[in-house]
Amino acid sequence: MIGLSHYLLVGAALFGLGLFGLLTKRNLIAVLMSIELMLNSVNINLVAFSRFSATDAAAGQVFSLFIIAVAAAEVAVGLALAYAIYRGRDTVSVDEMNWLKW
Repeated sequence: MIGLSHYLLVGAALFGLGLFGLLTKRNLIAVLMSIELMLNSVNINLVAFSRFSATDAAAGQVFSLFIIAVAAAEVAVGLALAYAIYRGRDTVSVDEMNWLKW
């Protein structure tokens, strides 16, 4: 039988992969995908805790829906920013986005 620890292990592995991608990737689109992977791992953990909780079973699922809505808005804004940066700089490399440095 699959228990809470299995879900938490999958969530931790996905979060670790997302964090690794966030710290190592240089492409803006890959960085955004890594952040989405981290948010989805949090969703897995929230739904797992909601499923195995004895008190309020819907709280984790409601939080997951809010996270999904925020992630969708983040993707829309992030892709719009990536497109605007690409039009102005002809690159989406994170290393070359240094025009705000002093």
